[in-house]
Amino acid sequence: MADKSNETWSADEKAAMKEHAAEAKRAKGAAAKEADVRACLDKIAAMAPADRALAERVHQIVTAVAPELEVKTWYGMPAYAKDGKAVVFFQDAGKFKARYATLGFQDSAALDEGTFWPTSYALTAIDDAVAARITELVKRAIG
Repeated sequence: MADKSNETWSADEKAAMKEHAAEAKRAKGAAAKEADVRACLDKIAAMAPADRALAERVHQIVTAVAPELEVKTWYGMPAYAKDGKAVVFFQDAGKFKARYATLGFQDSAALDEGTFWPTSYALTAIDDAVAARITELVKRAIG
């Protein structure tokens, strides 16, 4: 039996890579935009209740603030892209058995502040102040 202690990727990471490959394949098919939206909403619907509530709120905020972003999945996570590249994503806590969900921004997001700035945020609840901050970040991210 092989020694699994030296494996490079965890089972969760391997699953995320498989999801990414499926996303790339789906992007080339007919009706790709509708399929991407459906895949994103399906991922959100499959989350545990607390994560699902956060993801639904993030989805509502991002799509209202930046309707020009493409709704899709990115490594199996809800994501919002510009020119095919993810700008903002939501990672549920359950995906990697983390303590909190994450709202993250990719390097294409225009969040630069000098030489040091955050690109990921722990997310445990969304009140009015957090919703306003997410709105501000998304607006800045898309330029």
